[in-house]
Amino acid sequence: MTMQAPTSRPNIVYLHSHDTGRYVAPYGHAMPTPNIQRLAEQGTLFRRAFSAAPTCSPSRAALFTGSHPHQNGMLGLTHRGFELNDGTQHLVGLLGGAGYRTVLAGLQHISTDVDRIGYDEVSTVQSHRVEHVAPAAVDFVDRGLSEPFFLDVGFFETHRPFPAPDGENPDFLAPPVPLPDTSEVRTDMAGYRRSVRTLDEGIGAVLDALEANGLSERTLVICTTDHGIAFPQMKCNLTDAGIGVMLIMRGPGGFTGGGVVDAMVSQIDLLPTVCDLAGIEPPVGLAGHPLGPLVRGETDGVHDEIFAEVSYHAAYEPQRCVRTDRWKYIRRFDHRASRVYPNCDAGPSKALLEKEGWDQQPRPDEMLYDLVFDPNETNNVIDEPYAAAQATDLRARLDRWMQDTADPLLHGPVPAPAGAKIDSADKTT
Repeated sequence: MTMQAPTSRPNIVYLHSHDTGRYVAPYGHAMPTPNIQRLAEQGTLFRRAFSAAPTCSPSRAALFTGSHPHQNGMLGLTHRGFELNDGTQHLVGLLGGAGYRTVLAGLQHISTDVDRIGYDEVSTVQSHRVEHVAPAAVDFVDRGLSEPFFLDVGFFETHRPFPAPDGENPDFLAPPVPLPDTSEVRTDMAGYRRSVRTLDEGIGAVLDALEANGLSERTLVICTTDHGIAFPQMKCNLTDAGIGVMLIMRGPGGFTGGGVVDAMVSQIDLLPTVCDLAGIEPPVGLAGHPLGPLVRGETDGVHDEIFAEVSYHAAYEPQRCVRTDRWKYIRRFDHRASRVYPNCDAGPSKALLEKEGWDQQPRPDEMLYDLVFDPNETNNVIDEPYAAAQATDLRARLDRWMQDTADPLLHGPVPAPAGAKIDSADKTT
């Protein structure tokens, strides 16, 4: 390969997965992810990082634009008919305009027309799985991209369907926190473990290529996912199990040394962080903040509150939430008593809950959780007298945010784009 002269601006490698939440080893889970662990020990791990939406395209669009889904137009899944209102604020365009070479290996899930995003080069891969994406990403690194570069590496893993467990006894596994400890859930989790092992192997291949080519020290690596794992009460939900994501960063700007940050951060902070490190003027009006001052100890926090939302996944299920250090407030806007089954991915865990009468469980319009005494968000205290002041405060914060950001839900149900493929909320599968 031909080595390129380094620049003062860091290269950026964005490693992202589907549906991984925080279920990797550095967050304390018994998962076979040594490469993600290595990245955490060399970089900075954010213990309380959140996506702007617990659904795929809205989450990714928020990260790449630094704006919430209802602001950028990505209210649902791109392969079902949703697109960004305006692609000019996409991070790829900002970096490209500043002289970065921008390349994509694998999944992007923000537009059905990848040319609309504006990468300089897109790899041709047989699938978006690790076995095809990792070699394409390594090839980009090995052949010597002009610096500075932005390498976007998107893996399909750990999306369902999961591969069959690889010789592992599921009965020695723990279930995800919101779900019961049964053989069905453990078997389901064994499939996830096999998928996350494959994801880790792909991430390791890219990290090894950066090291072999002498690029690690001048490359900012961002490793994250879109939302929680694809189990009931996680993905597509505004609980922390749905919006909580792994976020590990390694490289210039203070993201080194195995540091751990407990302050709340959002994926909408990543665009201003990258702009800050690359010396690019960010778009006006962003809600996010650069994370450099936080990891360098120049501030204790960047958010008093974070917001997240759902409008469409497979079906329409509008919800909004606000989270503080202590409290989580969630509001539903569809006023349905029955569950929206299409918005939960099929699998053994979902089948178990359906068999046990999941639809008979309450589905309140408002939820308030005390995250100190109820970190798993199972005890709704919205009507408890001791929480009345917090309920009033968080209702007002959510209302103010929706007004300030011109949330279309303020004017009633939000229609899908013409031609969008939307399932009925009454579907039973």
